[in-house]
Amino acid sequence: MHHSSHVFKVGTRSSNLAIIQTRHAMECLQASAPGIAFEMVPVSSPGDRDRNTDLRDSPPDFFTRDLDQAILGNTLDCAVHSAKDLPDPMPDGLDWFWLPGHADSRDVLVLRTGMAVTSLPAQPVAGISSDRRSAYVQRRFPGARLQSIRGTIEDRLRQLDEGRYDILIMAAAALERLGLANRVTEWIPVTELPPPEGQGYLAVTYRKGDARLNRLRSLFTYAVRFVSAGVGTVMHCTLAGRQALEWADTCLYDTLMDPHLLTFLPESAQRIDVGKRCGDHRVPQETITRIMLDQVRRGRRVVRLKGGDAGLFGRLAEELESLDQHELPYAVLPGVSSLTAATTGTGLLLTRRGVSRGFCALTPRGAGGGVEPFDAAARAALPIVFFMALRMAGEISRTLQDEGSSPDTPAAVVLDAGSESERVIRTTLAGLAEAVGTASAEAAGLLIVGDVCRYGERRRAGALRGARVLLTCSEELLDRAAMAVTDAGGIPLRMPLLHMVPRSDAVDTLRDLSRFDWVVLTSPSAARCFLKAIDAAGADLRRVPRLMACGPGTAAVLQSARMTPDLVPETDFSSQGLLQAARGVLLPRQRVLRLRSSKAGPGMAEDLATFGVAVTDCVLYENEPVPYDACPACDIVFFASASAVEYFVAQGFEKSLKGTVVLAIGGPTARALENAGVKVDVRGEPATVAGAITSLARYTVAKEFET
Repeated sequence: MHHSSHVFKVGTRSSNLAIIQTRHAMECLQASAPGIAFEMVPVSSPGDRDRNTDLRDSPPDFFTRDLDQAILGNTLDCAVHSAKDLPDPMPDGLDWFWLPGHADSRDVLVLRTGMAVTSLPAQPVAGISSDRRSAYVQRRFPGARLQSIRGTIEDRLRQLDEGRYDILIMAAAALERLGLANRVTEWIPVTELPPPEGQGYLAVTYRKGDARLNRLRSLFTYAVRFVSAGVGTVMHCTLAGRQALEWADTCLYDTLMDPHLLTFLPESAQRIDVGKRCGDHRVPQETITRIMLDQVRRGRRVVRLKGGDAGLFGRLAEELESLDQHELPYAVLPGVSSLTAATTGTGLLLTRRGVSRGFCALTPRGAGGGVEPFDAAARAALPIVFFMALRMAGEISRTLQDEGSSPDTPAAVVLDAGSESERVIRTTLAGLAEAVGTASAEAAGLLIVGDVCRYGERRRAGALRGARVLLTCSEELLDRAAMAVTDAGGIPLRMPLLHMVPRSDAVDTLRDLSRFDWVVLTSPSAARCFLKAIDAAGADLRRVPRLMACGPGTAAVLQSARMTPDLVPETDFSSQGLLQAARGVLLPRQRVLRLRSSKAGPGMAEDLATFGVAVTDCVLYENEPVPYDACPACDIVFFASASAVEYFVAQGFEKSLKGTVVLAIGGPTARALENAGVKVDVRGEPATVAGAITSLARYTVAKEFET
């Protein structure tokens, strides 16, 4: 890859801690978009120059103001801050995001070296820098005298050691980053002193609308899922919606829905009630939008859970527009609306042959809660949706124009709605017939006529900018791969080329696992088959031997069943990496069960035997191909195994790879592609589904910065 001509000027405060944090941030950004250059520019802020003001009384931008002004004045491209120092709200004209990973978020108690809590005087002097820490000290040390403390971390420790203070409460992250963790006297549990949300995180600020920084940010944010909760009961939420909830970090939910849906969230997920009822808007729409944007910028996987179908009278448009304005990706999952439940679900069918060919749906409520007219003229201005009308597009266009509609009235043709081949053709009333003419004869479609067709064209946001990614992996990996693609702003196309069939003789082998000292698993697929097979065998889980897993993906599958692997390589997640990790761990004459697919071959079992162990080489499952009539059009093809490559080529689909980006999950898959004469553009690092999609995202963004 060519080097980028982009050099970003990165502002930082001049303290040792700020410089260390900024260097770490630049390393993180460079690792994600290689070739981009950064130049560090130290800048002071009011909090650095004013050492007298009590921080409990300081303005919100005390440590960011000068850096903010330098960005807005085009002196800097961006700045790095401790995330907890960002003012809320941010100054107009600035945007931001948090970097992934964080140091320990806890606070710590720091005393003079060698001093214990039990040896503190009756009225110790505590150096305090926030109301939160002040309240903690008053609870913990009722006789303490509270005094404001200022200065860098090193300055504060010096004042402590000189005897001006007896107690300091500090952020663990600051001490760790400065290499001063040895000064910690006691780690304070978060249940006793909850840290501010941004403690331990680093944040990047920049000018709002800077396309370059928006592209870099896309590597650290996830697409928002708008989940339609359905109406009435939890059963009216789609499977896709429930799956999105299961993977959420934050859920903003409405009132008019079954609260049982919240039980599908992980225990660690943040739940934020933003619900509204008619006439009771406790949380203004502007606040909902701001909370959603802030959660996305913090690197959280956000679900916006809306009652009924999100697109019907749910103010979905306003929330989508806010994401579009910030170039943040999203996915909208349709649901069962009250319209459907109240009609189809009750037998009050809105369409009935010989009785009704359609219906009108509208609300009498206008913006601000007022009442809008719903007379004949108002109804005539509503958009029209035509079902089963592709072949009549020309006649519809002429009739509506003859009745007075303008030829320039916006219109759209929606083909194969809801499927992975969905396509939207935007046109005008006059161009409707021509637009329909571009559709295949087999396509199912709807015609929409009206001003609503001016809107809804999604911006290509996220790292993948709406690229269509063909997923050829096994059915066991599809959900996780699709989630990762959607997170990155891509459109997943599912085309599993193989499914795994457990072998009956393997199930027999697993009935008595106590015969073995180790079980070796070298793929997530093998781990899933292992779990299914021991269930089918009725094996005693208390007798499961020690487990070897080739990488975090395989380990995660086992951990989902509360089985923690005893050996996982630290870096190289291939079979060779696992062999290296096993060397010195396996003892002579131990009994090892190697479980594999029929395609894997006995090579690893033979290598394990050279360690002096007794190896049982067991074919756990067969890979069976899944046939297709054609390969769908796509921008990127993801291969997660050599078997998928074999079946793809066997069906003659390699010709469809011309002009597409080819992504391989790891080395063996890449070699299978190269042996088939296919050039590999991206290889996953690490060799997991998440690693592969992350590598793809970095490749896509970095290509835009090449000279």
